[in-house]
Amino acid sequence: MASDRITAAMVAIGDELLSGRTRDINIHKLAGWLTERGVDLKEVRIVSDEEGAIAEAVNILRERYTYVFTSGGIGPTHDDITAPTIATAFGVAITERPDAVAVLKEWYDAKGDELTPARLRMARVPDGASLIENNVSGAPGFRIENVFVMAGVPSIFAGMLENIDPQIERGAEMISRTITGAVLESEMSAGLEALQKESPLISIGSYPGEFAAGQTKKISIVLRGTNPADLDAMSQKVGALMEALGASPEIS
Repeated sequence: MASDRITAAMVAIGDELLSGRTRDINIHKLAGWLTERGVDLKEVRIVSDEEGAIAEAVNILRERYTYVFTSGGIGPTHDDITAPTIATAFGVAITERPDAVAVLKEWYDAKGDELTPARLRMARVPDGASLIENNVSGAPGFRIENVFVMAGVPSIFAGMLENIDPQIERGAEMISRTITGAVLESEMSAGLEALQKESPLISIGSYPGEFAAGQTKKISIVLRGTNPADLDAMSQKVGALMEALGASPEIS
């Protein structure tokens, strides 16, 4: 794909993700959200609740991509270590920020609840970071340089995404075409490789399909790019490959 695309990576944080106890849906949410904005999600790392693992992933990815998004580990409990770890990764101090305290106090006052010492942990923010509003549970996330640090609870994560929407630079809209036919992947391999070399600005993905009753082979070729005319032309070329193999391609 073009080297001037706006790119992103994600770090999903939590032992519960790696143990299989929790199924992460924030990755799926972020991928679709970024695609709508013309941003390529290029890499996702799932890491444990360990300072070294989090810091290493964030420091590598923030140098490599336009944006980095993290999810998880910014709550009130002892194992919520993301905020201080991000501060360490950036080499800055972390403090109980007055603006974050004010946000939390307003939230819990409105609910008639107490702003306890545990809840005040969520007001610790690395120096130089800006807050990300949380309309679901009050506790803010934060942005430091190109890294957005957000909650792991899916509803809160989704809400924070909408609140940072104005901060995300838009890229060219990514569109796709899908060509399906009764062909084996191995039969298409050489032809698709040649087409990919011919058109490096189009992403060509090959995916075996689920067979219907009586079927012995099926494939879906997904083309992704930013130029509709180029995608239509490539769709015809892929369809021609399938026809040469005796299939009747369907383009959508």
